[in-house]
Amino acid sequence: KPLANCFFSSFLPKMASLLDSLTTRGFFSIPSISRIYSPLASSSSFASSSSILPSLFPPSVLSYSHQQSHSRFPFPVAAAALDGPSVEDELDFEEVSDENYADDSDEEEDVSLDISILEKEARDIVRDYATTLSRELKLEDEIVEGKESRRKGKRQAKNTQIPEHLLQRVAIVGRPNVGKSALFNRLVGENKAIVVDEPGVTRDRLYGRSYWGDQEFVVVDTGGVMTVSKSPAGVMEELNVSTTIGMEGIPLRSREAAVARMPSMIEKQATAAVDESAVIVFVVDGQSGPTGADVEIADWLRKYYSHKNIILAVNKCESPRKGLMQASEFWSLGFSPIPISALSGTGTGELLDLVCAGLNKLEIMESTEEEEEENYIPAIAIIGRPNVGKSSILNALVREDRTIVSPVSGTTRDAIDAEFTGPDGEKFRLIDTAGIRKKAAVASSGSTTEALSVNRAFRAIRRSDVVALVIEAMACITEQDMKIAERIEREGKGCLVVVNKWDTIPNKNQQTAANYEEDVREKLRSLKWAPIVYSTAITGHSVDNIVVAAATVQKERSRRLSTAILNQVIREAVAFKSPPRTRGGKRGRVYYCTQAAIRPPTFVFFVNDSKLFSDTYRRYMEKQLRTDAGFAGTPIRLLWRSRKRSDKNGGGGTMRMAGLTRERNLATKGT
Repeated sequence: KPLANCFFSSFLPKMASLLDSLTTRGFFSIPSISRIYSPLASSSSFASSSSILPSLFPPSVLSYSHQQSHSRFPFPVAAAALDGPSVEDELDFEEVSDENYADDSDEEEDVSLDISILEKEARDIVRDYATTLSRELKLEDEIVEGKESRRKGKRQAKNTQIPEHLLQRVAIVGRPNVGKSALFNRLVGENKAIVVDEPGVTRDRLYGRSYWGDQEFVVVDTGGVMTVSKSPAGVMEELNVSTTIGMEGIPLRSREAAVARMPSMIEKQATAAVDESAVIVFVVDGQSGPTGADVEIADWLRKYYSHKNIILAVNKCESPRKGLMQASEFWSLGFSPIPISALSGTGTGELLDLVCAGLNKLEIMESTEEEEEENYIPAIAIIGRPNVGKSSILNALVREDRTIVSPVSGTTRDAIDAEFTGPDGEKFRLIDTAGIRKKAAVASSGSTTEALSVNRAFRAIRRSDVVALVIEAMACITEQDMKIAERIEREGKGCLVVVNKWDTIPNKNQQTAANYEEDVREKLRSLKWAPIVYSTAITGHSVDNIVVAAATVQKERSRRLSTAILNQVIREAVAFKSPPRTRGGKRGRVYYCTQAAIRPPTFVFFVNDSKLFSDTYRRYMEKQLRTDAGFAGTPIRLLWRSRKRSDKNGGGGTMRMAGLTRERNLATKGT
């Protein structure tokens, strides 16, 4: 009883005075205070102290009636959350007094905003923001390759329900530097494979969907098949392999052994592509004529794959008149040659007719947008510096040697896609990428291939849903890792940090992982919301945790908050910490908030003046959203839109974007 008397006589009056002050300033609504005190008022202890009610509560609280809750609301967002108005309903907003706006007129403001107009305007804001940001992040190679990208959009307009693993394969094989990758890009309709005038660029299998007429299939690009008569020095020169760049910490003997194994690894990948394909396109160089390597590949195909449909494509026949003469030289290989030009597209129509003639007919069903969304397969891009174990992680997940793993720096060139089914049956598309070195190091090396490989890695980030940033356990976080993390955050992709080669950490104990995580959080500030997974890809230890974490991140990235929850979070955040006042006495006000987009979650705040909300307060609002609503593993974007001064008295929901460039920079910098 003495404790109760102390509570009612000392603490509760001070709390009531504070809440009354907040109510007067517009931070609390009268209904919310009534709900806070209703349990106390019903208790017997509080009922015995009814004599102090007038001194504890303001008259507005004691005389509050439920009928008033639908007419005036000091905080409009709370009204939307609690009362749940329909799209056609309008919300009335509180009067703006001179206390909060020093230069406002003395007349009361009665601003009425239509929710449907605000929702539509919020979607327009997000669309404009995404377009502007995408234009800034657009890479130089996409500007050069724009024609092929547009051509792909026209040619591959069909959306089918056939999964990729059910489509028939068409393998493209041949010796190095005969134009296989150029033909692959021509058939799939986009510049997917790296095409450089140097041998040995393509090493792994590269897949791409294509169709001709009513037939859809998958084209497989392969590396150049070498001959066994090549010496190690000749192989190194033929494959354009460097034993110095990025291999400073590897012994010379290990480098030479890795280079010696490279041809067999490439041939193994080509053999796997031929084994799974129904049609084989054997590409030769029409300008150089038949070579010994062409003869050996032809004998190999004739000996082991005579039961399959083999098409001899004589590439680099740009002239129709000379093309027939160039193709006639290859009758000695035992196949019927067809002249084509992957560069100009000459003869590719006849080639596709022969390809479709060797494939079985599959029923193609047109898919709707709802079916596409239901059958959507999220993509996980594996990104990081060279030699951190990205390809090993991919091979460990798919349980096969899908990509070449070698200590040779820059082994992976193209972005390699592979479908994978998780432990719970959920499907993912894994994307292995080339190692990303510093821009200055790439420029100083003078390698066009490496520059294009890094370009493909950044494009893989853009077309992915979740990015697995792989770092080496012993190397910890480097400056290059920080730059890659900033790029991931700017792209708005979900992310998880994978600490690979965890077995190399000596003397581990229970605190090792906690200390390591603290160091990672401290250095990767732009990804402080990303989960951390520890794995050893070479032994397969904990690699499945990567997929589990990625699935969780993808769900968070696609989650949409209900209006009630979002409004409650914003109301509590503003009540706990109001926007600071300016020197002129102005204070920011939040009129309405809505989640206008997902992937990543994007929230639009309609406020009186976006300039009144400092960077610190915006970071505080993001922190409150994450604390109360989650969104682990995904960036969230907060866009702030100001109200036109000319529309303060007119209402109607007309708003303006206050500094889109500034908002974009703030969103990419802190939120």
